[in-house]
Amino acid sequence: MVLSGCAGRQSVLDPAGTDAAALSVLFTGLLIGAVVLWLAMNGMFYYFIRRRLGTLPERYGRLVIFYGGVVTPTLLIGATLVWGLSLLPDQRLPGEGLRVRVTGEQWWWRVEYWPDGAAEPVVSANEIRLPAGRRTEFVLDSDQVIHSFWIPALGGKMDMFPGRETRMSLHPETPGVYRGQCAEFCGTSHAWMAFETVVMPEEEFEDWLAAEAEDARPPASAAAERGAALFRREGCGACHAVRGTDAIGQVGPDLTHLGARHSIGAARIGTSTEEIAAWIRDAGAFKPDVRMPAYPDLTDAESRDIALYLKDLK
Repeated sequence: MVLSGCAGRQSVLDPAGTDAAALSVLFTGLLIGAVVLWLAMNGMFYYFIRRRLGTLPERYGRLVIFYGGVVTPTLLIGATLVWGLSLLPDQRLPGEGLRVRVTGEQWWWRVEYWPDGAAEPVVSANEIRLPAGRRTEFVLDSDQVIHSFWIPALGGKMDMFPGRETRMSLHPETPGVYRGQCAEFCGTSHAWMAFETVVMPEEEFEDWLAAEAEDARPPASAAAERGAALFRREGCGACHAVRGTDAIGQVGPDLTHLGARHSIGAARIGTSTEEIAAWIRDAGAFKPDVRMPAYPDLTDAESRDIALYLKDLK
């Protein structure tokens, strides 16, 4: 039970990239040092209070205070500071052919992929995909308030400020799905501002990115066609974009390939038809103060048709 938090897709103690591995070693070193220091201090207290009951000469007392309270902490803290600072340059290395711009919204993530030489980005939302074995550079900013971008299994965190760009890079190694999280309180739904990070073999990632750049495919069923018509009728395209259609909204997340994602609502719920339909009817029930309005006038059949249309966007 004690070790149950030491593994998993959102654990800093279960690294899946070189940056997280370096931080894990740093943490282990600090933990060992803290334990040794705790044992030494309590050992001294025990010795002088319980074992050595006589008076301690003043000269020895001064030496203990000087070396134990001044010299040793200064050396330990200085060494720890140098060690920690030595890790920072790797966190700022440039990417190897890919730059990802992430903007923190309320409460979701706008994601843009910029391959080398690209004239325009590949736009997505609330999910980040990365090639394994290659360093990717992140350009981070925020729309209104301070957020903090963090994928614990892949590396450290970086704050995101309105009107200011911050940069970091990550070098994932192990393919898999990892959870990211905003690590800075940003409002009512801060706890629900998360995202999935999918690390893929490099060739699979390149194939995925090429597919992600394509327009949305047309509805493949009668129900999805009805859902597309309802999507237009309800004005969803004023807030959301679906490339290849007349939906060009920029207020909310891009929905072009929503059906291929692992979750919706910034990792709030899954992508089953029932979950998407429930989100459409009342997103605020899942994420308090979300800007997306409720649609109580939609019938269950209508909300399901829209969900089928969105789920078919892959």
